[in-house]
Amino acid sequence: MRWAALAVLPLVGLAGWLIVAGTGTAPADSAQISEGRALYAETCAACHGADLEGQPDWRRPGPDGRLPAPPHDASGHTWHHPDDVLLRITRLGTAAVVGNGYESNMPGFADRLGDAQIEAVLAYIKSTWPEELREHQAEISAPPD
Repeated sequence: MRWAALAVLPLVGLAGWLIVAGTGTAPADSAQISEGRALYAETCAACHGADLEGQPDWRRPGPDGRLPAPPHDASGHTWHHPDDVLLRITRLGTAAVVGNGYESNMPGFADRLGDAQIEAVLAYIKSTWPEELREHQAEISAPPD
């Protein structure tokens, strides 16, 4: 019986870590994803597309010299960025995060969305990615050992 309890202990620890640290690669709960989907439709879809597809030719600067809005689906590069960068870009806008005179059409949303709402939008976006992309993004978002 004692060995059985010891065998279960790592699983309990892992479950606790997942609750505290987030769901890792698993999508967030359905309520958070639903909230994020609605917020995305209200605040992001006009530029990033209703289906997260981004604007055409998003890798090439437009006539204004700025890059069009990238896709947030698996074809884009959102999953290449850790959570802290995604949160800062959404809060402050790309130009404020990149600095050095970089210009972007991506505004900051700190005046319209709280952190929990931004996290819900990101949870929705992540829920659309294949498992291997969620795994990669979770790895680069994990705090260093």
